[in-house]
Amino acid sequence: MSSKFNSRRNKKSSAPVEPTANLDWHEEEILIIVKTYPSISTKYQETVCIAGITSDGNWIRLYPLKYRYLPFSKQFKKYQWVKALVKKCGIRDTRKESYRIKEDSIRLGSFINTKKRWSERKSIVLPTVSKSLEEIKDNYDIDKTSLGIFRPKTIDFKAKAENAEWKPTQKGQLTQLKLFGSQPKKLERIPFKFVYEFTCADKRCEGHKLSIHDWEIMQLYRGVRDTYDYAQDKILEKIKQKFLYEMWDKSKDSHLIVGSVYPKKTFIVVGVFWPPK
Repeated sequence: MSSKFNSRRNKKSSAPVEPTANLDWHEEEILIIVKTYPSISTKYQETVCIAGITSDGNWIRLYPLKYRYLPFSKQFKKYQWVKALVKKCGIRDTRKESYRIKEDSIRLGSFINTKKRWSERKSIVLPTVSKSLEEIKDNYDIDKTSLGIFRPKTIDFKAKAENAEWKPTQKGQLTQLKLFGSQPKKLERIPFKFVYEFTCADKRCEGHKLSIHDWEIMQLYRGVRDTYDYAQDKILEKIKQKFLYEMWDKSKDSHLIVGSVYPKKTFIVVGVFWPPK
């Protein structure tokens, strides 16, 4: 694993190191893996859920984080190493991986590109793979594990039309001027709900339908919408081409990355890891 940071990550380990319950602010080095589309928050204005893997090989959730309001010098990419001060979330969010982050402490490290370094990404991500969503849910009951990655047995992609307008309370958050701090930025509501329907290689599996909250799929919608001048059938076909046929082609070693929605045990898809085989 390469980085401009010097850390214990250079010492290879056969398995992730279980984190200790460090309740104080401390620095972590994290490889950013997924980023969800912004959601409107009455408390934080808007929030983005970031998930990554620490230098010790453990999943971590950084929440809440106002990603679009960060200075450009602190806006990280997927598969980029960052260092930041983090602290375990309080007594309300007891999920194992949930940490708060001091946004002004973020320092950007190296980016792992895909040209010749898919193997490096795989060496970090694949050791964390679970057998199934059922196994991840089992671990949630044991120790509040709420992030995970696994390879589904079968998979399909669906899209369902939704309201194109925010609810009145949400719209108010987007238009209310602030006396202090950053003024609200425009946030488009995507008028579709994207879903993966899949089965797991687990004898208990009866099939799953999980909504997709990955920022990437929402940005793809916006791009193809403008290209195809709001032609709905063409837009949805292009998205399906990417998120089903391309990502889950037989030449790919594709896995789903899922996370739970606080405070429930409901899981959503937060990303797809799709390296070549």
